[in-house]
Amino acid sequence: MPSPENFHGWLAHSPTAARGAMRWSPFPPKPFSPTDIDIKISHCGICGTDIHTLRSGWGTTHYPTCVGHEIVGHVVTLGSSPSAQRFRIGDRVGVGAQASSCLRDDCEECMGGMEQHCGRGFVGTYNGRYKESGYWSMGGYADYIRVPAHFAVRIPEGLASAYAAPMLCGGITVYTPLRNNGAGPGKKVGIVGLGGLGHFGVLFAKAMGCEKVVAISRRRNKARDAEALGADVYIATSEEDKWERTHARSLDLIVSTVSSPDMPLSSYLRLLRTNGSFIQVGAPEGDLPPIAAFALIAKGCKIGGSQIGSPKDIEEMLQFAAEKGIKPWIQQLSMKEANQAVVDFEEGKARYRYVLVNEDEQSKL
Repeated sequence: MPSPENFHGWLAHSPTAARGAMRWSPFPPKPFSPTDIDIKISHCGICGTDIHTLRSGWGTTHYPTCVGHEIVGHVVTLGSSPSAQRFRIGDRVGVGAQASSCLRDDCEECMGGMEQHCGRGFVGTYNGRYKESGYWSMGGYADYIRVPAHFAVRIPEGLASAYAAPMLCGGITVYTPLRNNGAGPGKKVGIVGLGGLGHFGVLFAKAMGCEKVVAISRRRNKARDAEALGADVYIATSEEDKWERTHARSLDLIVSTVSSPDMPLSSYLRLLRTNGSFIQVGAPEGDLPPIAAFALIAKGCKIGGSQIGSPKDIEEMLQFAAEKGIKPWIQQLSMKEANQAVVDFEEGKARYRYVLVNEDEQSKL
């Protein structure tokens, strides 16, 4: 089936869209180039970034926009370039949070397999501007998407589309820092926040064979979920006295998925062992809290950050998930319910990821 002239999606026209005011409307796709492919979307996960963008929380959004960057579907149109021709019509593919980068031979990041850190040409899957055409990218709360083929990845046969979709941003956001910071046998790892990102952190850390996986949340209401996901220890920071002393120097690595500007950062650092690392992946709309220098100096610990992953990283993660049988906790909703879904997501009702489904595609899956 060829691609239509116009695509359709849930368009946000102002910050009120985050309160359920998106409108299903037609929009023109980016001008087609030889490096592009068109994908008929079957599934799209809902991510916290969608909400921040809908309400202009990280800066002024270019409206109208169509959010969604955890996209799975089938290839329907191919460009003539080698990057596009590596796919075939009908292939099941995914697209995450990045749609383009400069890919120049003199770009250290792109040539080093770190396209997600490209400083010259990073284009987000939505609300990003393609320099060559001036087109503002549109995402996956839609029926189709057109993207450069370099940033599409095949979905392994053993991984259901509904499970793969939220891995394309939520999953890779925690998989990459875990892998890059030595998570595995003999390591003790903490995951701050048991939400959409954090539950992936527990699943992946456990599947990587970490000696101990610790889930860290404000309240105890998610303790049973954490245990079911594979956590060995649960810390409820607002309900346990002196938790930072009780668990001091017990972790090699902490991955923080929370987006709160008032997180107890100094207390989290007390949980690290000597030479431990704290990696922030959650992105608050404000600044991170200040810390005392000796919180770092005394133990030689490090604070870092991590941003999604490259296409190669995503392919590796999906294959790992298929081999290990990792199944995120998801709720599938009709694409028609997107407005209510973003409201419920913002209210914390998801356990732990929502996935929008274009129902006319279900028979193919």
